[in-house]
Amino acid sequence: MNYTLNQLQIFLKIVQTQSVTKAAEALHLTQPAVSIQLKNFQNQFEIPLTEVLGRKIYITDFGKELAVAAENILNQVYAINYKTAAYKGQLTGRLKLSVVSTGKYVMPYFLADFIQEHQGIELLMDVTNKQKVIASLENNEVDFALVSLLPDALNFEKIDLLQNKLFLVGPAQPKLPKRTGTKAIFNDLPIIFREKGSGTRQTMERFIDQQHLTVLKKMELTSNEAVKQALLAGLGYSIMPLIGIRNELHNQTLQIIPVKGLPIKTTWRLIWLKGKKHSPAALAYLEYLKKEKASIVHEKFSWYEQY
Repeated sequence: MNYTLNQLQIFLKIVQTQSVTKAAEALHLTQPAVSIQLKNFQNQFEIPLTEVLGRKIYITDFGKELAVAAENILNQVYAINYKTAAYKGQLTGRLKLSVVSTGKYVMPYFLADFIQEHQGIELLMDVTNKQKVIASLENNEVDFALVSLLPDALNFEKIDLLQNKLFLVGPAQPKLPKRTGTKAIFNDLPIIFREKGSGTRQTMERFIDQQHLTVLKKMELTSNEAVKQALLAGLGYSIMPLIGIRNELHNQTLQIIPVKGLPIKTTWRLIWLKGKKHSPAALAYLEYLKKEKASIVHEKFSWYEQY
């Protein structure tokens, strides 16, 4: 048998996600690449690892047993890598984060220098909606979570990173009449929402309720990037974080619509379970943030202050 560590990793991710598409997204690979590796891996066994019924993939009993073995093998490989780095005097281990989808525009800047300085640390960062982020934190599956709305029923500690500003945004053309009132805007314009479970949607709905607005035309999309592309295509308007539209504002392909009560201001916060026993890698990262976050904000997000 000539299966590779890469094939073991791909097969394990397919088992964990129950989906070739989701496995590809999690591993930052294309779906065809994952499908090819799965087929090559399967060809080395006479017993089926998966079966497809309709459009859903199911893992056979043999496949499930093989996934357990694959996870053990990969954990041993990680242990070897960590020990090798440790002998070189490097900080080692895994740093696990779960980040709300719009946080992908924020979190990398607070990680880059730390990861470059400690190359023995393996970074695992899941980008999803707020509901799933909080669930991963509650289940103690991650070291930290990045959110802009704090969870209600959870004991946690936090560190503030960056202010989050949400504006009403739309295509640069046509220009709206300056005297158009807030209620008229939300009555007349097609408004695009994020999916349920999204922190952006929660913030948007709270604003609409507080302002006693009525939205007659609306659409729902499942990612911030999808919303942005819909705005660029002229499909409507949405309340969305400033952090994700810097280039579009600079290129004048999107515009901020002045509306009373906006922007909504929240704060990007890194949170963790109260009393959690952090790994050396996680502790080192917290110390790094406390020391460097102000300079990161000044260096990377100075453009933010003009809005």
